Amino acid sequence: MKRLILALGSAALIANAPAFAQTGQQAAHPQVLIKTSEGDIRVELYPEKAPKTVDNFLQYVKAGQYNGTIFQRVIRGFMIQGGGDTTSFVEKPTRAPIPLESKNGLKNLTGTLAMARTSDPNSATAQFFINTVDNANLDYPNPDGNGYAVFGKVTQGMDVVKKIEAAPTTTRGPMADVPQKEIVIQSATVVGK
Repeated sequence: MKRLILALGSAALIANAPAFAQTGQQAAHPQVLIKTSEGDIRVELYPEKAPKTVDNFLQYVKAGQYNGTIFQRVIRGFMIQGGGDTTSFVEKPTRAPIPLESKNGLKNLTGTLAMARTSDPNSATAQFFINTVDNANLDYPNPDGNGYAVFGKVTQGMDVVKKIEAAPTTTRGPMADVPQKEIVIQSATVVGK
């Protein structure tokens, strides 16, 4: 299973993190509503900064890929990761990986949406994560010379993200940081542009 590869010890709040890039063209940003068992999260996407990543994510949303998946990795003070595994902890089949778009100027700030990947920088498929703090250690070129590609941010439901982040976790087989209580993505739908 694909897992976010990170140096967890360096995840910390950054006092003077750069502002998240905005273009002023809010109407051009696709909106996706992620309904979870803990509440709704609305995100806006930035195709002008990460066109391949946004297109990939929207294709998965429109195909229903995320429906019935879980947030399978939750690390307090860092991020919540989901979108790949079913409630039975079986990874859903995906399309081919996409090229990494981490050099787009967007930063892994609190509430931003980024793609999970393995140690191969061009391995992202369907799994994504939401930063729950400012994670400058994930910005290009950190932590491995490549960074993690930010492609959107939460516009509503950050309280739900924080609720998921606070969930007690356990180890399940080889997987650590698994919520003890299943947190399901019930659906993800495009709701506006």
